Amino acid sequence: MTGFGRASSVAAGKRITVELKSLNSKQLDLNVRMPSIFRELEIELRHTVLAELERGKVELTVSVETLGGGEASTRLNTAVLADYRRQIAAASAELGIPEPSDWWTVLMRMPDSVLTDGNDSLDPALADALRGALAAAVEAINGHRRAEGLRLESFFAERIAAIEGLLAEVEPYEAERVPRIRARIEDGLSKIAVADYDKGRLEQEMIFYIEKLDINEEKQRLRQHLRYFTETLEGPRGQGKKLGFIAQEMGREINTLGSKSNQADMQAIVVKMKDLLEQIKEQVLNVL
Repeated sequence: MTGFGRASSVAAGKRITVELKSLNSKQLDLNVRMPSIFRELEIELRHTVLAELERGKVELTVSVETLGGGEASTRLNTAVLADYRRQIAAASAELGIPEPSDWWTVLMRMPDSVLTDGNDSLDPALADALRGALAAAVEAINGHRRAEGLRLESFFAERIAAIEGLLAEVEPYEAERVPRIRARIEDGLSKIAVADYDKGRLEQEMIFYIEKLDINEEKQRLRQHLRYFTETLEGPRGQGKKLGFIAQEMGREINTLGSKSNQADMQAIVVKMKDLLEQIKEQVLNVL
């Protein structure tokens, strides 16, 4: 699910800012950018984000600002940046691809682009400040996600109700469908120039054919899937994959309704059901 969270914390004369940005993804894909001084905490931070966010293409960015006009403890590693630029330019010429339009964005993502002066050990106060900022950023991004979840819940409820309404519209056409099919078969037989045929066997075959076109079981199963989808949606979190499986089963029943309908008006209703179901499937990917 999409979301954004930002929080800051102050300790040891520095302001630590944590930003979290999440885009939709089937699993957690976490990209971390932070000053090297905090690298020893990266595994811990990753575990925290995994436990709280579960899914999404997530970017975690940590920045540090020195307060009170003090001398900055970090500086650009210009020698390394110059070497990176030279190598990228040479690779661009060799491969025949254009050089980056924004060199700073590319170079600042490279390892060792920033140097940290002084003691490389992490101040425990800074570590605690980073943990506090991360917790606040996680709460902020989860607030965005909860708001999106409420919108999705309303979205699903409307589509499920619409499919149920379309399913009810099938019944009037179904009542007249069997007599129409029977009349069409008998009319076709009357035009065949044959001396005689076994009417008893014809009756059996017609009953068998009509039974194959019966859609009562499909309608019943589809109603069950619609109800189960709603119940699962109202249950505990972490049901996104389950909702996806239920949507697949709904699709099976709708497809069977379409193949058995053998009637233009019913097929038009089935097409509308498929359109609504595709909308549901697209948004299910955004559900945790």
